[in-house]
Amino acid sequence: MSNTITSTNFNFPNQKSVYHGKVREVYTLENNLLLMVATDRLSAFDVVMPKGIPYKGQILNQIATKMMRDTEDLVPNWLIATPDPNVAIGEACEPFKVEMVIRGYMSGHAAREYKAGKRLLCGVEMPEGMKENDKFPEPIITPATKAEMGDHDEDISREDIIKKGIVSEEDYIQLEDYTRKLFKRGSEIASKRGLILVDTKYEFGKTKDGKIVLIDEIHTPDSSRYFYAEGYEERQKNEEPQKQLSKEFVRQWLIQNGFQGLEGQKLPEMSDEYIESVSERYIELYENITGEKFVKADVSNIQERIEKNVLDYLKK
Repeated sequence: MSNTITSTNFNFPNQKSVYHGKVREVYTLENNLLLMVATDRLSAFDVVMPKGIPYKGQILNQIATKMMRDTEDLVPNWLIATPDPNVAIGEACEPFKVEMVIRGYMSGHAAREYKAGKRLLCGVEMPEGMKENDKFPEPIITPATKAEMGDHDEDISREDIIKKGIVSEEDYIQLEDYTRKLFKRGSEIASKRGLILVDTKYEFGKTKDGKIVLIDEIHTPDSSRYFYAEGYEERQKNEEPQKQLSKEFVRQWLIQNGFQGLEGQKLPEMSDEYIESVSERYIELYENITGEKFVKADVSNIQERIEKNVLDYLKK
């Protein structure tokens, strides 16, 4: 797929270093600036798929940008500018080593733990008598931390985070407060679009002057799970699966094709037709989540376009 960007190797003025994440490439520049390129790579089960998804990076970057703008009155964030559809530039921060996961409904990982008989998740009690995808009486915060080895996230309780000194108690209280405020706003935005924000994760960092800010992405289909509100109650009553708006459909396709990221499993071949259908699903996600028509950027030479737009911005 020549119309995708799956890796970058830029050398911007005043560039100090580059970090290649699973989906994003992060360039550190002088003057305390970070430049983040959202690629078209697709990651599932902690494995990056061999082919890129057209427009995926643009979609994630533009949803995250819009959601940051829609929440900046509640929580300060790192974002300064988006000089290109795939690029965000912001203030460099020291990231907290925890992801703040918040769940309004018992889905995904929480549902799997519940089915296994557990009623305590990250030190938070889950009520008896719940069904998969039921709404929690109140949203629960179930933090995760990166494992020492590998990229897998591990559940951790509030108490352990503070006891192990991963985050100070004072900072953690602030992170919880910001997480609840963002989830409430995200749920209100989703509701206006006929969606339910089921669960999501937020990442935070500290600026040079000690301010806690929201970093990375927010309310995108890669970091969040959405249900369609219409028919939710009916499907719950009939114990039917909910209609989802997230990249869960890719995970399900991989599972059906015998892949869950486990040792010895072979990654199934994604045909060009299937990749095209994933791209269309991401565009559908964008339009549903933002309520706006998706405008495709020029992809005839994405690397050249990004470089030109970034250099024009940095000259200013």
